[in-house]
Amino acid sequence: FFKDLIARGLSGVFLVASDAHLGIQHAIGDVLPNASWQRCRTHFAKNLSGLVSKTQWPTLSAMFHTIFHQPDAQAVWAQAREVVEFCQQKFPRVADYLEESLDDILAFTAAPKAVWTKIWSNNPTERLNREIRRRTDVVGIFPNREAVTRLVGAVLAEQHDEWIQQKRYMSLTSLEQTTAIMTVATIDENPTTAKEISA
Repeated sequence: FFKDLIARGLSGVFLVASDAHLGIQHAIGDVLPNASWQRCRTHFAKNLSGLVSKTQWPTLSAMFHTIFHQPDAQAVWAQAREVVEFCQQKFPRVADYLEESLDDILAFTAAPKAVWTKIWSNNPTERLNREIRRRTDVVGIFPNREAVTRLVGAVLAEQHDEWIQQKRYMSLTSLEQTTAIMTVATIDENPTTAKEISA
């Protein structure tokens, strides 16, 4: 899939957000060596919820989400360390798992804050894919390609309108800021790593 995108002209990838599928991670490393990987925070939260009981999850969930409500990258990392310390006392298994994953779930902090909400999860895209799947399953059989195109196009048009209202798209200013960061600090050349941000 990545190779096909590159063949069609994709270049300058800064970050890829996905779940923790090992195949995706290996493909990113092999095909997009200059891109960093952001582990989807929504998928990660679901994994965290499986490490505690249902009665404990509301407390852990509230603490986990405080990490993402900080004003800058330094504060995000400081809060993440505080959450790990909190978990060491209350949820030891969670503390180890969270600490091991910080570089992956906080990769977004290397980008401008204006795009954080757009890149720290791939959940909106997955919801869109599920809706396309649901509607095509309802129809079942399509007489021709044009019928599929019309249906999927209608779904995408609806989603486009919703995303405009929800401000899901990146602004031109935030894209320019991200481009500036990409040209100054790539992953291979003079990188600003997550550990440097957290120091």
